[in-house]
Amino acid sequence: MKLAVASGKGGTGKTSLACALAQALGPRAALLDCDVEEPDCALFLKPEIESEAEFCVPVPVIDGAKCKGHGRCQEVCAYNAIKIFNKKPFLFEHMCHSCGGCVLACPEKAITETAHPVGKIRHGRAAGQFFADGTMNIGEASPVRLIKAVKKLAPPGTHTIIDCPPGTTCPMINAVAGSDFCLLVSEPTPFGLCDLKLAVETLEKIKVPHALVINRADLGDGEMEAWCAGKGIKILLRIPFDRVIAEAYSRGETLLSARPEYRMALRAMFEAIRSETAV
Repeated sequence: MKLAVASGKGGTGKTSLACALAQALGPRAALLDCDVEEPDCALFLKPEIESEAEFCVPVPVIDGAKCKGHGRCQEVCAYNAIKIFNKKPFLFEHMCHSCGGCVLACPEKAITETAHPVGKIRHGRAAGQFFADGTMNIGEASPVRLIKAVKKLAPPGTHTIIDCPPGTTCPMINAVAGSDFCLLVSEPTPFGLCDLKLAVETLEKIKVPHALVINRADLGDGEMEAWCAGKGIKILLRIPFDRVIAEAYSRGETLLSARPEYRMALRAMFEAIRSETAV
């Protein structure tokens, strides 16, 4: 099963829950940190890295001597990454999606491709469990291709836990896409509820089943739970505000390091999700 752990906003405890859930399941699950703009699962799980490699994507290289300025490259580029100025093409590299359309369209074969590094991918093991993450280079415009590359590292025959980027934009959508289920993590604040609504709307559009974990659940006013009841969204776990957990988090320790009694609750939650997706 592929289980995505996501949130409509940052700071809800999404990564903490993803790491704790992976720890609770042990070697039968793999953890993929797809929050490539700010990967921090490794801070908590402390994996032994077995392999690290640069991740590159192809970008166009335009030979000005061959180019006749027909503009076919501009016409086929759906992302406006190539524009013709004074009959000469100009590449906006940060807007390129590496589709290769301009290479195929150029009648003079004036466009080739070169490898452009966008980040790093690594994998290893944490307490016998497969672990992988990616780190995007500073200044890169889009993490989507790096996210997809990290997802491809998921080993066969194991359950996959995907720690997704926060928010509801392309990075989150691409991290969640293809998952059997998405576990949303939120906190019962006005901002938390607002962003939860956006996350639920997004998952409804891409047709990924979902449920909710409420973190710091005892600090809310019940509005989030009332909204979930009206929408028919299941709340699978409520984690109250706990200073012991907060202090452990600040030391780079997981939820289970602070409160090992949550191990059985996390396993039960996973089995409930697994049973639901199997129906």
